[in-house]
Amino acid sequence: MPRAGPGRPKQNPERIVADKGYDSRKLWERLRARGIDLIAPHITTRTHRFQDGRGLRRYRRRWIVERTNAWLHNFRRLVTRYENKIEHYRAFLHAACMLITLRQF
Repeated sequence: MPRAGPGRPKQNPERIVADKGYDSRKLWERLRARGIDLIAPHITTRTHRFQDGRGLRRYRRRWIVERTNAWLHNFRRLVTRYENKIEHYRAFLHAACMLITLRQF
């Protein structure tokens, strides 16, 4: 359905993968009311655990994204965007990905 006002249409994600800092009963309830599944490990002091281990399998792969972001943040030009044109920024992003890949071999 097209949006009546300016801006892009509001879209809800199916799920959010977060860390232990987001383990809050109120947050879980608010997101569930909006139809969003929160995947976050429970803090160690929680006595009543309301999430089974199936959703946490997605959390195990989260480190891949975090590691890639850490590698890209080693390139200062990407962290602080100096380029005005997106084409130039994208070219430096591809160059950084190429260098990261070459370092692996």
